[in-house]
Amino acid sequence: MGAGNYVKKDRGKPCIRITMGAEFLVTENKKTWYFDLDPSRVRVSGYCGKEEALLSLTLPDNGASLQFKFKKEKTVFYVIEMNAHLSPMPVYKTYKGVLAHEKLFKTANGQSFMCKSENLLLMSSELKIKLVPVQMQAFNLSQGQYGKEVECWADYNKRIIPIIIGAAVVCLILISLMSFLVVRDRRRDGYERI
Repeated sequence: MGAGNYVKKDRGKPCIRITMGAEFLVTENKKTWYFDLDPSRVRVSGYCGKEEALLSLTLPDNGASLQFKFKKEKTVFYVIEMNAHLSPMPVYKTYKGVLAHEKLFKTANGQSFMCKSENLLLMSSELKIKLVPVQMQAFNLSQGQYGKEVECWADYNKRIIPIIIGAAVVCLILISLMSFLVVRDRRRDGYERI
């Protein structure tokens, strides 16, 4: 799955930027098929408003599309709705899915959401979207560049859990060592040997 860099401009200025790898997962009759969103074939469209923006990624012949609808509030922005559509060939069936009324990838204005971990989004009973890695920002892109990165919870946990486990192991070793020293010192008290 190759990562693509997708930019929607408004009057020559970038208003949405997403860098990601995207994969469509179709599950039917206990079988799963995987379809990549090929960045070299994607057409970018959408619109940019003051409080709402849309980035639409479409493959030729409408073979697949992925849409991100952004909403801006006072201090944050987020994806309020995602739409996915897949019509794989030679299968003559269309798979569609929507995630609506969510606050996905919520981030402070002027900053970018960053996640190196897998994001698996259930769009419908048959269609899932996997985003790896993903970085996105809408509305306040200074000179078209991402703002300060805000990492996702999964990345934070991958980074912090080993530190917590390491600190717990060091504490256990110190407690064991202190207990050993206290017990050893107590054996010396009492009667002296002859």
